[in-house]
Amino acid sequence: MSTAAALVALPASALAIWLLLRGPFQRRLVAEPSADRWHETTTPLLGGPGMFAGITVGLASAVAVGAVHPSRGIWGIYGGLAVMFIAGLYDDLRHLGPVSKLVLQGGAAALVIGTGTTVNLVTNNIVAGAIAAFWLIGMTNAFNLLDNMDGLAASLASIAFVFFAIDAVTVHPNHAVLAIALAGACACAGFLPFNLRPGKKALVFMGDSGSQMLGFTLAALGLSASWKVAGTTVATLVLPVLILAVPILDTTLVTVARLLEGRPVYQGGRDHTSHRLVRFGLSESHAVLLLALVAAGLGVTSLTYNVLDNARLTLIGVLFTFVLLVQFASFLSDVERRPEPGEAPGIFQAFAVHWRRLTEVVIDFGLISASLVAAYALQFGWPGSVNQRHLATITLPVLLVTRYVAFIPFGLYRSIWRYAGFRDLAAIGSAIILSELVTAAYISSTQQPLEDFTRTFFVVDMLICFFVIASSRVIERAVVTGFQTMRDKTARRTLIVGAGRSGRSLSRELRETAGERVVGFVDDNPQLRRRRLHGVKVLGASSELEKVLARTTPDIVLVTIPNAPRERLDLIVAVCAEAGVVCRFVRRETDLDPRVILATAAE
Repeated sequence: MSTAAALVALPASALAIWLLLRGPFQRRLVAEPSADRWHETTTPLLGGPGMFAGITVGLASAVAVGAVHPSRGIWGIYGGLAVMFIAGLYDDLRHLGPVSKLVLQGGAAALVIGTGTTVNLVTNNIVAGAIAAFWLIGMTNAFNLLDNMDGLAASLASIAFVFFAIDAVTVHPNHAVLAIALAGACACAGFLPFNLRPGKKALVFMGDSGSQMLGFTLAALGLSASWKVAGTTVATLVLPVLILAVPILDTTLVTVARLLEGRPVYQGGRDHTSHRLVRFGLSESHAVLLLALVAAGLGVTSLTYNVLDNARLTLIGVLFTFVLLVQFASFLSDVERRPEPGEAPGIFQAFAVHWRRLTEVVIDFGLISASLVAAYALQFGWPGSVNQRHLATITLPVLLVTRYVAFIPFGLYRSIWRYAGFRDLAAIGSAIILSELVTAAYISSTQQPLEDFTRTFFVVDMLICFFVIASSRVIERAVVTGFQTMRDKTARRTLIVGAGRSGRSLSRELRETAGERVVGFVDDNPQLRRRRLHGVKVLGASSELEKVLARTTPDIVLVTIPNAPRERLDLIVAVCAEAGVVCRFVRRETDLDPRVILATAAE
């Protein structure tokens, strides 16, 4: 109970922020509003210094009462978070470039790793150090990105600190981890009343000095609480990942979105998980509450897996958790609008399930597991030796995790397989090869010696898995195409003239509209002839419209090139009239004067 001395971090943090708000720093250390920021008023960045003071006082109190021995590991973690605090504070005052930030983060990570906090699961020190450094730097930046809405980063950090504290008392007893976790949670609790004020603007932000410090500290606790002491069980392996799953999810989503848009990942923006939930229709406080509930639920499941210590139950639970995260990520990636009038958004609507993706994830679980069993039987016979069965059992959960992690960025859950082609098969192969290499490297570095468990097993598994996953997608494509064909028999058939941006955009909208079917494009660009755009073929030029109409028998022709030469448009209209097909023009205009639109609507 003497570790409870760390709870003094709460009043220390709150008092430090209260005093700083009454000093000169409240005018010098501020965040100005900008286009890529969520806030609209100048706000002091004093939360980081206040929380650093709270963690320092809390940890010092635990050491003073003898609850924690000041070991090299403790000094390393505290030194690392202090470096992150100072670097963030300088960034808040004067601005640091991305390279400078990365160098300082690497230095802080080296301090932690050099004092003994690393990944002891891996026997190779270089590999272990690289994994630990990637984890520390990655989580530091994840929380830096996550700090984009009042109360969000501090709420999720305090929840994670609490779960690490519970783990340090129950599953992996560790007084040092307990003291740091309690001090961190209380420091966040002291900060939140100044930052999370529903209906009112925040008095302070934490700034980079706070977000980087919190992310780094939580990452270090993940190493100390689980990966430094854990055995080879699935539960201990996934404990830190599940506790910190929300910031990991947010960072992955933002990184992928910005890379696809050609924007720097480190550049600010309103494309985070919290922003998407607000665009969906939740209030800011409800968005924070939802993400906090998700984080708490993941933390509870993670601790439950460790307490039960049942490999099969953990494997099924991790799969279920991953399925839910995929659905949540799918929902977030699709949210680009507010609800339509008449819709009633609510906090639980964010768990809308994309059933097709859910089915794909569950089927993939079975196929990946079956591939491993088949590879094992082919390579070692059945049932094989005790060592072979043991290593295969350890390999399966690692392989599932790496497969799923690789499948998402390679686009295997985009649900557009009715247009699958060589690129999609290449994506499957790349994802499977990458995940197999990572799994093989992990097993080879953590399970020495392998003895009669040969590495060719991974090659066999990779080939079988590629075949079954690719086959499942081809079958899925055939099934979807079959249902699409049945539905298209009663749909309105539309031919689009113009395969430019407007035409392609219209094609996507019609494809997602019930009762509509796009039978083809007509475009005069010779480079587009016979190509497929979003699964729709360019059938010919406007001079061939008569033949195209006879071949496709559309119900309507939509022209998306209203600014084309008059002679060309007259020809299109005349051909449609002669064929008895309705012809309509689609004009898409942007940057219109609001006064014109409002005046038209009022008439």
